[in-house]
Amino acid sequence: MDASDPTLRPRPDAEVVVDLGAVRHNVRRLRELVWGDRPADERGQVMVVVKADAYGHGLVPVARAARQAGAEWLGAATPAEALALREAGDAGRLLCWLAAPGHDFAPLVSADVDVTAYSVAQLEEVVRGARVAGRPARLQLKLDTGLSRGGAARDDWLALVTAARHAQDDGDVRVTGVWSHLACADEPGHPANAAQLAAFEDGLALVADAGLEPEVRHLANSAGALWHPGARHDLVRLGIASYGVSPAPEVATSDELGLVPAMTVRGRLVMVKELAEGDGVSYGHTWTAPAPTRVGLVPMGYGDGVPRHGSSRAELLVAGVRRPVLGRICMDQLVVEAAGAEAGDEVLLLGPGSAGEPTAADWAAWCDTIGYEVVTRMGGRQVRSWVGEDER
Repeated sequence: MDASDPTLRPRPDAEVVVDLGAVRHNVRRLRELVWGDRPADERGQVMVVVKADAYGHGLVPVARAARQAGAEWLGAATPAEALALREAGDAGRLLCWLAAPGHDFAPLVSADVDVTAYSVAQLEEVVRGARVAGRPARLQLKLDTGLSRGGAARDDWLALVTAARHAQDDGDVRVTGVWSHLACADEPGHPANAAQLAAFEDGLALVADAGLEPEVRHLANSAGALWHPGARHDLVRLGIASYGVSPAPEVATSDELGLVPAMTVRGRLVMVKELAEGDGVSYGHTWTAPAPTRVGLVPMGYGDGVPRHGSSRAELLVAGVRRPVLGRICMDQLVVEAAGAEAGDEVLLLGPGSAGEPTAADWAAWCDTIGYEVVTRMGGRQVRSWVGEDER
């Protein structure tokens, strides 16, 4: 047995398996969906966003798969994520955008990471980092066009753009990009989308008036890239869709988009037992057996990222059959109906759905959340492994 091959090792009781082949497929599929109707010389670029440990899928393995699939850019929220990618050997274009006041930008500049400024004060910190590093910083400007989160407020756009032009003239920065983020892209008919597209055009005009010529202008996230062609510009940022999860399953499911969910969460029943009619299950006895019932114990709980809101709502695939979760999901374990099952039988909590197992979209519906949260929180004590690491 080759102990280095996760498909051949004895399966643990609780594990997350990530299919990197699915990631590569999704990146290529999304590129075709977004840019496929343009001539080859007019197609824009793709950024795969790998923040939050690649949405729970593994920062470095996913980044490598994304590069193999042709992603020109990677996106990392925090400086630590960006530097971890550089330390792992990634040398391609990489954007970072979330740093608190007082951050030392010199390591990022030295590592050739594109950094983001939200304000004149932050731009000044970038300039200091560039001077320490002894090279110009690759700088992108983020404009708040209506999300009211990160980025310069509209009243501050002119000051930020003017300061960036001065810093570029002084040789401290090179303005490589201008960007913003959509608030309601997953609701294609929402009026905020048109308003933000118009605001971004105003910001781009201001940048042009200042004589700046950024390499990339980008506004579209996964939903924006798929359903708002006017938001695509030079580059689209593909987050959740890269992992095979639809950003808005009510608009189009993963299957309808031709995407393959990359994460599978699986384990085994550690025991089974018979309950009598009237026996209560788990904390608070929120579920009581209406008749004699065989139940199984799954060694995963909210400490491993299984949403507690799925209590008595979610279903699992137990020995090939969909079974309901019974009672409250606990920190370390949960109880599932297990008629005909035995201790040691496989349990699928989450996966592509091809075998009938629940998907991230199913869990999101049960828990009144989004697929993003479902996959990103999976982890804890689960053993994580990757399959399909070699390009085929």
